[in-house]
Amino acid sequence: MTSLPLDLRGTPFQRRVWAALRDIPPGRTETYGALAARIGHPGAARAVARACAANPVALLVPCHRVVPADGGTGGWRWGAERKRALLMREAAA
Repeated sequence: MTSLPLDLRGTPFQRRVWAALRDIPPGRTETYGALAARIGHPGAARAVARACAANPVALLVPCHRVVPADGGTGGWRWGAERKRALLMREAAA
């Protein structure tokens, strides 16, 4: 992925989550819990979900690539159907 300079404003935790989201390659997903563990906050899956919901630039910081542990796609600030469509498009590419 090309690195775009972004001036994202949020809490230090949100910025860590958003940086980690940019490391998830297109066509791949990661659970909220796995992302929380990867940034050093195991057990903070709900906080990761809240940081994803606060993401102001959804496609540049791909929060749609984070899914619940139950295997579904979960909700998304811009609509669950749009999230599913993005994930399907990325998986097909």
